[in-house]
Amino acid sequence: MLTAVVVIIFVALVFDFINGFHDAANSIATVVSTRVLTPLQAVVWAAFFNFVAAFGFGVSVAKTVGKGVVDTAVVDQWVILAGLIGAIVWDLITWVWGLPTSSSHALIGGFAGAAVIKAGFGSLVPAGLVKIGAFMILAPLIGLVVGFAMMVLVINVFKRETPGRVDKVFRRGQLLSAAAYSLGHGTNDAQKTMGIIAMLLFTTGHLGPEFYVPFWVVLAAHAALGLGTMAGGWRIVKTMGMRITKLRPVGGFCAETAGALTLLSTAVAGIPVSTTQTISGSIMGVGAIQRFSAVRWGVAGKILWAWILTIPASGIVAAATWMLLRLVGA
Repeated sequence: MLTAVVVIIFVALVFDFINGFHDAANSIATVVSTRVLTPLQAVVWAAFFNFVAAFGFGVSVAKTVGKGVVDTAVVDQWVILAGLIGAIVWDLITWVWGLPTSSSHALIGGFAGAAVIKAGFGSLVPAGLVKIGAFMILAPLIGLVVGFAMMVLVINVFKRETPGRVDKVFRRGQLLSAAAYSLGHGTNDAQKTMGIIAMLLFTTGHLGPEFYVPFWVVLAAHAALGLGTMAGGWRIVKTMGMRITKLRPVGGFCAETAGALTLLSTAVAGIPVSTTQTISGSIMGVGAIQRFSAVRWGVAGKILWAWILTIPASGIVAAATWMLLRLVGA
């Protein structure tokens, strides 16, 4: 039993690493595309703040993922392993395609898919899934609206300044906005893996009678996410930073700040949202301030379809994995 638990924790941290690798573009695309930082500088900057996020934003999201998606009575180590494999496979497929899909929703889809194939739809927790589903729609919309509003505010404040002066101010400002976004990315995404690991420990009797998230799990999840971000995700950087809309430093600052505000507020509230969807919406809001056609809506449409498919696709892979584990006698 203990060996299996250790192996599954390792797989969970591999998923967290891939999450950071896959979602590195969320943290660095804007700051790289505006040439404020080089790719290497950007990933080091983002990874540092991904890890620092471990020390200030609690574990509310981890508790939601651990207890608010699947009935704990149904969960065992094989449901968790199948869910992780479903999420990992979908993340790798969309990385190859260069699509910025949500690692968070891949994990939730995988976890739910494995539970459904084991015990039916009654194993799911409707309240938690409704909250997650609502913010699948709301997070990018909030990012879009806040990004648009930030640009309106900045344009009015700096309307008498020269373009060169504005660029100089916001090239510096992007260092702060990129750091803030990476804090939000770190606390939101690392907590989802924490929730899965804590649920594994709880259901296998390693936490005692009460569910909580051990601090070593917090540190391990943030470290794995930060290392994944360090490894980068260059295919998706191109889509996020260059193909949705062309960004200048002022646009990058507004998009990152809008994304950071959304992510940090939802993390404190214990709502697991997609960092990918949030920053994509923010970038679209910033682009739309120029003119509606400045956003390449065809690219945005492909991203939207990938978002829609993420939960069912990762769920199907997880369900197939659970059945395979059952056949081999796990």
